[in-house]
Amino acid sequence: MKEPTVTENIVKIEFDRSTEKFHVIATWVGLILNIVWFASDYFIIPEYLNAFLFFRLAVSSISALILSLRKVLGISISACMFILVLGISIQNAYMWSVMDIAHFQKHAFAYMVLFIGVGMLVLWELKLSLLLATITIIANVLFYELYSQLSLEEFLINGGLLTLTVVIFCIFLIRTRYRLTINDIRIRLELERSKKVIEQKHEEVVRQKIEIQIQKDSLEEKNREITDSIYYAKNIQNAFIPSEQKFNSNFKDSFVLFKPKDIVSGDFYWVHSENELTFYVTADCTGHGVPGGFMTMLGLSFLEEIIPGQKIHDPAEVLNLMRDKIISTLNQSGNVGENKDGMDITICCIDRIKNTLTFASANNDLYIVRNNPELPGGKEFNEYKATRQPCGYSDINKPFTKQVIDLKDSDVIYTFTDGFADQFGGPKGKKFRYKQFEQMLVKNSHMGLAAQKNMLNIANESWRGSLEQVDDILVIGIRV
Repeated sequence: MKEPTVTENIVKIEFDRSTEKFHVIATWVGLILNIVWFASDYFIIPEYLNAFLFFRLAVSSISALILSLRKVLGISISACMFILVLGISIQNAYMWSVMDIAHFQKHAFAYMVLFIGVGMLVLWELKLSLLLATITIIANVLFYELYSQLSLEEFLINGGLLTLTVVIFCIFLIRTRYRLTINDIRIRLELERSKKVIEQKHEEVVRQKIEIQIQKDSLEEKNREITDSIYYAKNIQNAFIPSEQKFNSNFKDSFVLFKPKDIVSGDFYWVHSENELTFYVTADCTGHGVPGGFMTMLGLSFLEEIIPGQKIHDPAEVLNLMRDKIISTLNQSGNVGENKDGMDITICCIDRIKNTLTFASANNDLYIVRNNPELPGGKEFNEYKATRQPCGYSDINKPFTKQVIDLKDSDVIYTFTDGFADQFGGPKGKKFRYKQFEQMLVKNSHMGLAAQKNMLNIANESWRGSLEQVDDILVIGIRV
């Protein structure tokens, strides 16, 4: 039975519904407090009292009018909040421009409180935060040129740079909270739909219903306690990455050695079986921790959309589509200073009828160790090269190529990211390197794969010793 999916439109509707009441209250409180703060204006610069009052009444009145008529005008609550915050920000920029240093320093606190409050209370898309920051900077520059008697050094040192730092931090905070909330709602909605499907099954209904209810309760509880905690990001990521038991159930003998450097991993793996085909993926995203974790969410979502969703079974074509989606989603165009986030990823497809392996890879090679009694040691080592470019924006940007390999019984296929080979350690504190990694795989390929996993883990821990793990580690082995 096909798994239910939740469209982005449904997620956005649920997001708006579940956050609207909180945002409405926050906007009313904000516009009222803007007027209440007029009481402090008398103690700042009394001679500008009327101008300050005019600004405050104008900003709060316009915001109140738009907020009251938002449904008639078809304006979203996010736009209402944006108009209020932008108005207060421009108002504060004007106030700054007419103050001496002493009053400027005192009022800088109020300006920072505005953005800290926005970072804690507001949930909107990144583009609104960037637009707000841009207009705020323009307003400050304009009013400074028109009215300020302070030098540029005085303006920056006494509050300008500190406020800008708070603005940048709040942009990141809003972006993180917004994406965590969207992902949480998506997971919750998918779990609710999955529950309806599971109820149609007989033998699995009890176990799956309990599991989904536990996950649902856990996610709902965390939704009420939303913070920017990295542990919460880990819970979301684990809901997308299959468990090792689920992965191994698709093969007669296999292992997954998965060791994130931080709580959230930038490496991920994925598996999907469809008729005689089994797809599995080994991937390493740009960075690790929370930044890498966000990229894994993109990668896993794109895989679900392309392979089971669009029924595309050519690994090279899957990589080409994923690259296009990554470039489009991250708005990458190659401009100087722009992010180059992407991933090194290997996509394998095993045809159990034809006994073939079709794979395509961005940067990460693939190894196969095969029995060959004619060679010393009875083992044959084969390395299959990847396309030397990332799955994301790059200056090369050529089509990915696939390779089709005829498999033999007892072949062992190894896919991996660079974390194992790049780990520092040993007596001289150097990298483990791929040559030593290859030799270890060949030497121990006769062992069961569960034993191989244990061997690799022990070797990594022994090599690392007391040194900190430098990257996420992911190694997958499958015996044909």
